Amino acid sequence: MSNTEPDPAELLCGDRPGEGVTVLTPRDVPLGGPRAIRVRRTLPQRQRSLIGAWCFADHYGPQDVSESGGMDVAPHPHTGLQTASWLFSGEIEHRDSIGTRAMVRPGELNLMTGGHGIAHSEVSTSDTRMLHGVQLWIALPGEHRDTARDFRHYAPPEVQLSGATARVFLGTLAGTTSPVTAFTPLLGAELIVDPGATLALDVDPAFEHGVLQDIGSVTVAGTALATGELAYLAPGAGRLELANPGTEPARVLLLGGPPFTEELVMWWNFVGRSHEEIAEYREAWQAQSGRFGRVEGYQGTTAWLPAPALPRVRIKPRRNTP
Repeated sequence: MSNTEPDPAELLCGDRPGEGVTVLTPRDVPLGGPRAIRVRRTLPQRQRSLIGAWCFADHYGPQDVSESGGMDVAPHPHTGLQTASWLFSGEIEHRDSIGTRAMVRPGELNLMTGGHGIAHSEVSTSDTRMLHGVQLWIALPGEHRDTARDFRHYAPPEVQLSGATARVFLGTLAGTTSPVTAFTPLLGAELIVDPGATLALDVDPAFEHGVLQDIGSVTVAGTALATGELAYLAPGAGRLELANPGTEPARVLLLGGPPFTEELVMWWNFVGRSHEEIAEYREAWQAQSGRFGRVEGYQGTTAWLPAPALPRVRIKPRRNTP
């Protein structure tokens, strides 16, 4: 997706600490250019820019497409990151400058690598009635941040747990490992917790973790979450406890990874290491240079999404609060 806000981490989102848990509250922002949809943005924010290498989390829907008009994001660029698209309902057509045309469907991962530079478009299909999902970004480490364009699709199997089901789309959880390769150790999984169930998961104590609440009632280590909130847990614990005190299933995304220690400069759709790099990426995109390639087959109201103006001050690196 394209971030329509040039500097997404400038504003402070609310948070509230729990017993070993910090709850990050999202803010509502428009996304996608002329026909923007509303999303709940949890990462980045001033207090916490990353969880592992996960550096961006937008949670949207359920949206009635007949009212919202659906998603129509014109070709736009990315550098220095991977995008991970995950749907709960609906269908989105993805096109990119590798020549990929793929569908994003519920329970299936689309992972796009835009290291040196890539462009893509995203359009909800005509059959979509309710659009509901998550868009995630993964920061690439320095040694891989200029890697070549790539695209991977993976439909993880449903794994039965005691009181829950899981789909592990990145990393390893509950004895299941995703075959999709990432550039840093990562965990990404959808969990559906049964009504009244408590789930204790063995996790890597070297990882920090985030639990993004989607539907239903859920607590993380005894701390309750509201829709779109994200519970952050620092490294150190080898077990993670989730509970559903409600009468309906609860669904969350579990994200994790070792702390990402490199300083990042994030602006619009670019991840770099300096203000000068970001300015270079923007100039290349505005010139429609070969750095990003071209997206073929997109039929929208505009051929590509122009970048916003750079801020008048230097763009500062993002740091996590210890």
